[in-house]
Order: sequence, then C-alpha cells, then structure tokens
Amino acid sequence: MKRAYFTALGLVGSHDGAMDLSQEAFVRAFRAIDRMDAKRRFFTWYYQILRNLCLNFVRDSKRHARPFSEVSEHTLRKIQDDSHETSYGVESSEIKELVWKGLNELKEGQREIIILKDFQELSYKEIAEALDIPIGTVMSRLFNARQALKTKLERYL
Repeated sequence: MKRAYFTALGLVGSHDGAMDLSQEAFVRAFRAIDRMDAKRRFFTWYYQILRNLCLNFVRDSKRHARPFSEVSEHTLRKIQDDSHETSYGVESSEIKELVWKGLNELKEGQREIIILKDFQELSYKEIAEALDIPIGTVMSRLFNARQALKTKLERYL
C-alpha cells in the first residue's frame, strides 16, 4: 500500500488524491484478480490500474480548471524523514523539497518514468511491461527525463 501511495503521489501531486487513488486501485485489482496474467508480476499489473486512475484524475483536474498541484508543504513533511534539527537534517529536507519541486515541473511521462525507476526501483523490463513499451524506449525516456530534471534542479543549486 505504501508503494502504491508514493507512486500515486508522484503522479498526481496530492496527498488526498494519492490516498484515494491507491485505495481505489486496490479495490479494482481485487475485483479483477481472476483476469490477472499469472506470468506477470502483481505490481506491474496493478500499476496499470493505478496509472489509469491517476491519469484520469489529472485529466479531470485540468478539465475543472484546477491545475496540477505541486506537492504541498503537508505532503513534503509526510515524505521527509523524521530528521532532527541538525544542519544535515535541514539540508537534507531542503534537497528533498527541491527534488519534489523539480519533479512537479516535469511533464507527466517524465515524472512517471523517474518515479518507477528511481523511487519504485523497478527494472527496465518491469517498466517496459507496466507501460507496454520496448526496453529501449524505457532507457531513452529515462535518460531524457533525468536530463530534464537536472536542468530544472540546476536553477535551484
């Protein structure tokens, strides 16, 4: 559930939305479990359900004139480690905030592929299966997304 929540959070940028969507995806997965291909890993199958819900959420949010929200201060506090007020803890928190800010500025597809690889630690093969694209495409999209994130972060550093 935690893995699904953080994946949804990265895709929609809203704590409440991520909670609702990850729970809804589990309900839908449970109802459709008999249609799951036994050759696939559960998360890659489940991810397609979660991804579709998240993309619909973002699309509907845009349609109702609510822009994609940046990760809120409340959400950042939930994500950040319970670090003490040491200089390392403060610096670490600032870096995390900048990374999330940079991720929120990326296009949806760029943000998604970084989350799958670097946050969810899926292999190239698992990402290719989840997104239904060739492994070479995964590698090139990931490279381009990381370059875009690097460009965004250079503004802040």
